[in-house]
Amino acid sequence: MLDNQINNHHHLQSIEVLEGNARHLDKLSHYFPAQGFDVIVTSPPYWQRRDYEHPDQLGQEKTPEQFVETLADTVAGWAQWLASHGSIFINLADTHYKGFLVGVPILFEIAMRKRGWHVAHRVIWSKPSSVPTSSSKRLASRHETVLQLVAPRKRKSDLNYYFDRFALTKYNPKAEIGDVWHVSPSRRLSGHVAPFPVELVRRILLLACPEQVCETCGKPFTRLVGPSEILDDKRPQARRAMELFQESGLTKEHLAAIRAVGISDAGMGKKLQKGSGRNSAYIQKLAIEAKAALGGYFREYTFAPKEHLGWETCSCNTCVRPGWVLDPFAGSNTSLYAAQELGFRAVGVDLTPHPLLGR
Repeated sequence: MLDNQINNHHHLQSIEVLEGNARHLDKLSHYFPAQGFDVIVTSPPYWQRRDYEHPDQLGQEKTPEQFVETLADTVAGWAQWLASHGSIFINLADTHYKGFLVGVPILFEIAMRKRGWHVAHRVIWSKPSSVPTSSSKRLASRHETVLQLVAPRKRKSDLNYYFDRFALTKYNPKAEIGDVWHVSPSRRLSGHVAPFPVELVRRILLLACPEQVCETCGKPFTRLVGPSEILDDKRPQARRAMELFQESGLTKEHLAAIRAVGISDAGMGKKLQKGSGRNSAYIQKLAIEAKAALGGYFREYTFAPKEHLGWETCSCNTCVRPGWVLDPFAGSNTSLYAAQELGFRAVGVDLTPHPLLGR
């Protein structure tokens, strides 16, 4: 049965959208085994924002507490579809009721923690432009919350989840690597009332969806990174540092020593950094030689950019597949298009699915 399910998903297109209920993802079992998705990305309906007039819709519960409990139970049920290295990204907005915020993102986070889930990140999606408010006693809403959730684990050692910060900066140099993202709301004419911006999903997938996964053991290939010898040549200080490095005859060992010592061998760094003085005498010797050759440009190599070195793989020596993405509230299919653009595969589920472009 498991082999049949695994084979079935090969017959799907790179992106698919299925009619179904996010609370009961039964249709997925026809195509996928348990733990078949590497990341789940979604934006559920907001509480009391819009009535989609569907008997199974979520978002029209009488109280925010009922909405949050229903949503938390729904999200917790997705754990069976999530790979052991996977995580869930869920976008949430708050709602005003009788003049006050009800606190949906906060209540939802607490509800998931009570269910044993872990919050890996709390990203603030800052919207430079959004719908203005008509109330004279209310500031315009300019942000939403994106939570990264990791399912409960029996052991702390099992809490590792796939996360590739290098991919975000490599493929999207303008993207912030902090937890506040400035992304304008989508203006695509999708016909959906609350379109999810592609850029927001793109950042999430670059961070959390593996490029390659072993089809035999299910292990994601993990990127190996290290400091680069090539600095940012747009900066005069960096260009001069590279010139001095070439002229001095310093080696890669010297660069490694620079990074090992960092700024902890002088000034306040020596007092404050816990690693100060713990390097071997040989490393200290190389660092002193490098500092003598580079002078004040020594620091340019201390915080050098990272570069891709390769992949940590499994020992199966078999076929690999791209990461699989699931969006249980597919809406305008933005998550699917973002996944396709990046070379991933994706499945969306929605009560009233929008047709995919070009189908």
